[in-house]
Amino acid sequence: MKKILYTIAFLIPTMFWAQTVQDSITFNPQQQLNAAQRLLSGNYGQAVTVGAYGEITYNQPEGSNGELDVQRLVLLFGYKFSDKAQFVTEVELEHVEEVFVEQAFVNYAVAPNFSVRGGLMLVPMGIVNEFHEPTTFNGVERPAVDNVIIPTTWREIGVGVTGRFNDISLGYQAYIFNGFKSTTADGEGGVSGFLGGSSGLRGGRQKGIKSTVNSPTLSTKLDYYGIPGLRLGLSGYFGKTQATDDVEDIDGANIGVSMIGLDARYAYQRFAARGQFVHTSLSDTAAYNELTGRDLGSQLQGWYIEGAYNLLSQDKKQRLFAFVRYEKYDTHADTDGDLIRNDAYNRTDITTGISYHIAPGVVLKGDYQFRDNAVSGGDVQDRLNFGIGVWF
Repeated sequence: MKKILYTIAFLIPTMFWAQTVQDSITFNPQQQLNAAQRLLSGNYGQAVTVGAYGEITYNQPEGSNGELDVQRLVLLFGYKFSDKAQFVTEVELEHVEEVFVEQAFVNYAVAPNFSVRGGLMLVPMGIVNEFHEPTTFNGVERPAVDNVIIPTTWREIGVGVTGRFNDISLGYQAYIFNGFKSTTADGEGGVSGFLGGSSGLRGGRQKGIKSTVNSPTLSTKLDYYGIPGLRLGLSGYFGKTQATDDVEDIDGANIGVSMIGLDARYAYQRFAARGQFVHTSLSDTAAYNELTGRDLGSQLQGWYIEGAYNLLSQDKKQRLFAFVRYEKYDTHADTDGDLIRNDAYNRTDITTGISYHIAPGVVLKGDYQFRDNAVSGGDVQDRLNFGIGVWF
């Protein structure tokens, strides 16, 4: 309770300390672009456009050794074939040893407010899954809600449409994707599951790697930006998981997924805030757990609220944000069948620290995380974090 009071005590006064209007494209949520959007908007002429973003981090759990890591380096490439057809791709190197394709899609502009896309794309859910470049969020690590409930970085292969109607201040996206992978044969006459109690759906991301598909899923998002400084999002994701052919017809091999997300970003003068709520309902989890021996919950839920204040004058190009974020997330918000809810999966994080933008596209970060769960006397390590982030 004391931690919650400290959080509220920080947020309330910052709302009244602002002085001058903020006009940076990096910090105004209505004008903010992610990496793919920047490539699409600035990719003029038949030439390759190149960019990158990356993060180097230091994590020090309380009572344990610290860890230094080149957490990710993402190379961005775009090409404009014509006034209507463009290609965007992101190649990610994680921990200096793993290589993934994060995005690879063709965008065809049919009309000013209507484009068709196909390929490997980000699922439009929440804030950070689409806006995960290190200069666009506070904290060395991404919010836990965007890691456990929304399995960022969440991308799949699909096709869909996107656009915006500026006269009513509304952006839209709608895609058909391949969906999460749920089960496969274990080679010993049994069935292995990719989804679990602690990490929820995260283990089922297919990432465009020889993805199996039987029942396509629907993903949609609406963004409203009609109020100065405010951007509101409503996301939905619906469908069934995918099982490999050898187990597809077994009872419990697949589950149903219904995910709803609400998010908000706001910037006024030197104050910035954001918040998010995500709820996921899963069907047939009792049969899935019986088949695979896993402990997948039937409902996942998470939310957070964050406030930040720029300690430097607005006439300076540099920004020094002090921030605090309170978040709760539970991958056993509910369970089906004989599965007992695990209170260790009901978690609370409070993160407070600074983000020092020494130049556009370069940020130095430091924070401390107070972490807890609902287990009586549970011992979750708090953590000290430092990081360097770049994006160009």
